[in-house]
Amino acid sequence: MQLSVDPASATPPYEQIRAQIAERARSGALPTGLRLPTVRALAEELGLAAGTVARAYKELEADGVVETHGRRGTLIASTGDAAHRLAAEAATEYAERASRLGLSHADALAAVVTALGVAYPGA
Repeated sequence: MQLSVDPASATPPYEQIRAQIAERARSGALPTGLRLPTVRALAEELGLAAGTVARAYKELEADGVVETHGRRGTLIASTGDAAHRLAAEAATEYAERASRLGLSHADALAAVVTALGVAYPGA
């Protein structure tokens, strides 16, 4: 697994690692069940502190991209199910909050479309 970190980038190194692994998992380049390098091994390979890689792995686990299995290590999760479940949970939380704020369905949807950075079909 070839990852790279640009030390001159405004994006923190842990986020660069997280984004690269997440994208490769989504695309299938990192197949479900693939065991990732240990935190220490990847940190050494990239010339980073172990805490930096640990943070990337922690965020990937929170997003459902990887699963940690003790001695078996950190594995690429079946992202489709986890990603959809997490997105549905977030959408439910957002819908409830938008309702409490008194937003119309159109206004709530427009806020989501804006956040996604796409053109709103109703505009």
